[in-house]
Amino acid sequence: MTLFNLRREQQRSLFLVVSGVSTAGSFAGITAKGWILLHGSADPFVLALNFAALSLPSLVFSGPAGVRTDQIGCERVLVQAQWSLLAAAALGALAIPLLQGTAQVLLLLGSTLLVGIAGAFELTARNKYCSLLVDDPQDLAGYLASFSVVFNVGKLVGPPVGGLLVALAGPAWALGIDAASYLLPIASVMLLLSPYRDAEQRSNPGQSATLMDAWNQCGSTLQGVLQLTAVLCVVNFFHPGLAPLIADQVLGPDPRDLGLFTSVLAAGSITGGIVLQRNSARFSQRPFLSLGWFGLVTAVAQLGMARSPGVAFSLLMTFLIGAGTAGLLSSCNLICQIGSPQVMRGRMAGLSQIAFLGGGGLSGLVAAMLVVATSLSTTFALTGGIGAVLALLWIRRRGRERLEPLRSA
Repeated sequence: MTLFNLRREQQRSLFLVVSGVSTAGSFAGITAKGWILLHGSADPFVLALNFAALSLPSLVFSGPAGVRTDQIGCERVLVQAQWSLLAAAALGALAIPLLQGTAQVLLLLGSTLLVGIAGAFELTARNKYCSLLVDDPQDLAGYLASFSVVFNVGKLVGPPVGGLLVALAGPAWALGIDAASYLLPIASVMLLLSPYRDAEQRSNPGQSATLMDAWNQCGSTLQGVLQLTAVLCVVNFFHPGLAPLIADQVLGPDPRDLGLFTSVLAAGSITGGIVLQRNSARFSQRPFLSLGWFGLVTAVAQLGMARSPGVAFSLLMTFLIGAGTAGLLSSCNLICQIGSPQVMRGRMAGLSQIAFLGGGGLSGLVAAMLVVATSLSTTFALTGGIGAVLALLWIRRRGRERLEPLRSA
């Protein structure tokens, strides 16, 4: 039962805003945690491991999250996941005043791991929940794209806030704000939103409700979308884990430099999200052309980072990396949601997370090994070159293929 009788449009806007605020708090915490780990260990593997702890749980838990979402309902899973995120983030905040050295690093990594597990459930349920807030199914693509834009605005605001808090008050404040920010979406879902609950289709327990069943029934186009996204993420999507190291080499060691770097990355993500939002219907009709071009932008920008003639040029390439990556991930999520029936959208969201978060986590570890074995510029050159070739091959082979949405039974 809701406290206020908000119009449906107001509810959608509210959910976007509180999710954006929560995202800003999360990225303030991520910025603070990355700075702590960089200056506490000076090891790129620790940075990559931190991002892997955030993203790799999707490989294991996104499948069960999708199955659970489709079986018991997205709203219930969403609230449970948000409470779990609050507890996991609070654990990281407690690590700063209570522990030091290796113990502090381990607890921070453990907090990140728990956030990654809870986040797999939250993102899966949230994708399906969005479909219950729109009046017309044709509005879903635009709403999901708008959600991506607001999410990236949070990514833009959060890092400088996190860097400023670390510089002025210490990292514990940034991590504390991260934990408290989850209270807003929890309150909105429990007290203010009234989705079309009767419109939700749930699956029955059994073989027909498994993740493999969703993969087999989604069709060759969506299978290709997931495969292409996973491949491009493994090759190109490693910058979040190594962002503190890249910022340190490009700008400087100050936490505000890290905030600036990640803010430029987020500004690019906002731009990529806006481009997708304004062209959501057209881009989703040609999935491989859209994914391929976004992947190509990311790859070319990484080749530019390998050259890196100056700070301004590197920040421009960072902006393009953000735009290309955001467009790639959001396109995958949007296409898989609108191209699948409502009864299996939770599992399709789970498969999407496995593709881009799992691929991103693996990529971070590979990139860290390349950085240690060679250099950061050589790593950018290798990943950018391979990514460009792969993107062009998919555009040539399947760029003309159109998406044919499945119909609910």
